Amino acid sequence: MNRTFQRIAACALALLSLGAFAQGYPARPITLIVPFAAGGPTDTIGRILAERIGRALNQAVVVENVAGAGGIIANTRVLKSPPDGYTIMIGHVGTHVMAPAVQGVVVDYVNDFDPLALVASNPQVVLSKNDFPAKDLKELMAYTRANPGKVSYGTGGPGTPAHIMAVYYGTLVAPVNIVHYKGAGPALQDLIAGHIELTFDQAATGLAHARSGKVRAYAITSKTRLASAPDIPTVDEAGLPNFYMSIWHALWMPKGAPREVTAKLSGAIREALADPAVRKRMEDMGQEIPPPDQQTPEGLRAHHKAETDKWVPLIKVANIKPQ
Repeated sequence: MNRTFQRIAACALALLSLGAFAQGYPARPITLIVPFAAGGPTDTIGRILAERIGRALNQAVVVENVAGAGGIIANTRVLKSPPDGYTIMIGHVGTHVMAPAVQGVVVDYVNDFDPLALVASNPQVVLSKNDFPAKDLKELMAYTRANPGKVSYGTGGPGTPAHIMAVYYGTLVAPVNIVHYKGAGPALQDLIAGHIELTFDQAATGLAHARSGKVRAYAITSKTRLASAPDIPTVDEAGLPNFYMSIWHALWMPKGAPREVTAKLSGAIREALADPAVRKRMEDMGQEIPPPDQQTPEGLRAHHKAETDKWVPLIKVANIKPQ
């Protein structure tokens, strides 16, 4: 009987300690891990959110860049961190879906992280060099079908979203001649120069060059038109239904954090995403804020699983490997 009482007392004490911990959270600065070098889109989004989340929590959120291996190094670091709410991370479809599949990482990212919120989404835009014969997406598809494997297509490197999209396009329409670059920037510059014929790039960067007349934009790879580019049709409207791809960003933390901590963090993130100043800065980057039902841990987990179920089989069937 005494042992039973001791166990009950120990459990009660643990619960009281957990509750006290959660009530006092956060008592020190939170680290936000960014899986890329400073200055890129993911780093910028992370810093915008870190400042506003910190204000919501009345505690500093410090950004730390942990680059390498397409995000795998940062992911591993976070997975091994204590699940106390003091280490969180930002990532995207590349770091948490595509890179692990391409590199053969045997980790269930959907369930081995605790999700916090989907925070931004940026669809791809189908681009060609200016003097390409096709004037719209239907003509582009007809041209690639008539010239299978001959249309040169630039990617940011093996296993990147642009590479995965090229393979996806090949399965739905016709194969293209894939040319890998060391980053999306060099691929886009070669498209502008006319050295390659086609690429899919993030709308946030690609549309600026389309508006300036340097490249031709055919369609947005999303269900709805972009508010910042209402003149460019969706892939559904342009003739290639369901050809969707978005570079979505989200926040996660190590698995096992107390519910109260998760609630505080997710609430602070939603507060940040509702801030008009934050929304304006994100929109200026070409990012779209996801709807409220996806700004929750449950919404992010469902979205993450759906994207994993969509892209991982394609990567495996195409046998896409790092180079």
